[in-house]
Amino acid sequence: MRALKCGTASGGKKCWTTNLLIRGGMLFFVGVFLALVLNLLQVQRNVTLFPPDVISSVFSSGWWVPPSCGFASAMIGVLYPCIDRRLGEPHKFKREWSSVMRCVAVFVGINHASAKVNFANNFQLSLTLAALSIGLWWTFDRSRSGFGLGVSFALLATVATQILVYNGVFQYTNPDFIYIRSWLPCIFFAGVITMGNIGRQLALYEYKFLQEKTHLE
Repeated sequence: MRALKCGTASGGKKCWTTNLLIRGGMLFFVGVFLALVLNLLQVQRNVTLFPPDVISSVFSSGWWVPPSCGFASAMIGVLYPCIDRRLGEPHKFKREWSSVMRCVAVFVGINHASAKVNFANNFQLSLTLAALSIGLWWTFDRSRSGFGLGVSFALLATVATQILVYNGVFQYTNPDFIYIRSWLPCIFFAGVITMGNIGRQLALYEYKFLQEKTHLE
């Protein structure tokens, strides 16, 4: 039996599925890594508090946090380029890995600021983080689809977090916005933009790889 080639219809579908799974797996592990690092920062600064029996898990975080963030990251990173294609608006702004790495660094910096920088009040902190998050979108994305997905996922993640806190899974110190901190949606928004950029860059790399492979065959 001859092997399927990516240039054929059936072979192209098989290659697309395989590459999609690989891309999703890479996004999952990136999300898990960032969740471990960033959540460790929040726990160390007593921004988030987990029950004593949960603290013994990996990096002093609930066991479900890293895989949950990993699945969300995979979904976001895969969805972004798909939405771009559906809308017929391929994202071409700053499409290189150096820009993606800078975006990750800014996202980590925003999370770091939420945990370590002291502001006069939570309202001032929330406004600052909101400005930084929108600045991150403007600097590394600037697409309407990116902004819309960022806001949508941030709202969904905020509601999900409020439900978890309400049910006692964990809690925030000094909550000021329905059981949580008012700046949390800004962190979620910045995280969505960051994972979307990573997903777009992986999709672009995959597209170029398939094009070269098809050309050689």
